[in-house]
Amino acid sequence: MEWVSEPVSTPPQRSDASEAAYRRYLSAVMLHGQASARACGLGSTDLYALNILRLSGPLSPGGLGARAGLTTGPTTRLIDRLERAGYVRRVPDGRDRRKVIVEPIATPVDLDHVTAPARQMIGQILDGCTPEQLDVLFDYFDRAARLYQEAAEQLMAAHAGADDD
Repeated sequence: MEWVSEPVSTPPQRSDASEAAYRRYLSAVMLHGQASARACGLGSTDLYALNILRLSGPLSPGGLGARAGLTTGPTTRLIDRLERAGYVRRVPDGRDRRKVIVEPIATPVDLDHVTAPARQMIGQILDGCTPEQLDVLFDYFDRAARLYQEAAEQLMAAHAGADDD
């Protein structure tokens, strides 16, 4: 599949300032994720995988790798790092003892403590919103998360095998 430079459908026109604000927002979120990972002694992918496990609960290594966008080798190394650092453990699958499940455990660094300052500052912004504004905002987050996930899956499928990590 070739990369298409033109969008399939033309989105509503946005001002350059709106686009720049959105890109600054995404960049700041990514930077915060990297800084949070470093504060926990982790890499960005490691923290991302922990977030996946905290949201979904225990997963098979294949399930975790698929959700993190990793192939088998990098997934094994990721789980090894997280296990050595004390963030996850491998446990036998209750249905098939030949398989393992990766589950998060009480962590050596309180991840919630590391991200609390940003959550508190964002909370102050949200406190100034009306219930209707919050409804729109969280509807956007929910729908945008699904669309970003879908777009990421499409990119990974189109570029499968291009790189391993």
